[in-house]
Amino acid sequence: MDFNSHADGVVRAAVALVNALTPGERRGRDHPAPESPGAAATEGLRTVYPDHREVAEPEGAELAEVAARLRTVFAAVAAGDIDTAAGQVNALLDETHARPMLQRHDGEPWHLHFHGRGGTLAGEWGASCATGLAIVLGSEFSDRLGVCTAPHCDRVYVDVSRNGTRRFCSTACQNRVKTAAFRARGRA
Repeated sequence: MDFNSHADGVVRAAVALVNALTPGERRGRDHPAPESPGAAATEGLRTVYPDHREVAEPEGAELAEVAARLRTVFAAVAAGDIDTAAGQVNALLDETHARPMLQRHDGEPWHLHFHGRGGTLAGEWGASCATGLAIVLGSEFSDRLGVCTAPHCDRVYVDVSRNGTRRFCSTACQNRVKTAAFRARGRA
């Protein structure tokens, strides 16, 4: 399932930034805020855009603030509160002054980018991620954003499967839940 190629990328980047930069739980263990937000942001962004430049520490700290705001969108969708999710996205779009722009680079055809005013990395990614999430929320696939339902995990995901039934952030969490259920049946 594709929203469009660039929107898909920025939605995956939103997931990567939230999961890399926000504290909580991951796969049954505590997931503290990263000691180096720049390195965590670089790693997260490179999962989607392998050639992304290194993110400096101050930029990483700003991106962590953006990621915390993006997390609220995923949490609202997971709770079935699309109105709150849309309100959060609209606030980010307004604050970042997101604007569409056609660009062509790296041998790619013309495609739509979403940039904010001011030229900061956090502003540009905030605008891009907010616009990508707005595209998802404004479509029939708004329920494709979620928070992992495995115990002791609060990482986010976007469900791009054909049938839209994803409930876990990763195969590891899915396997943890299935193994626990299997063991519980064996004890019963």
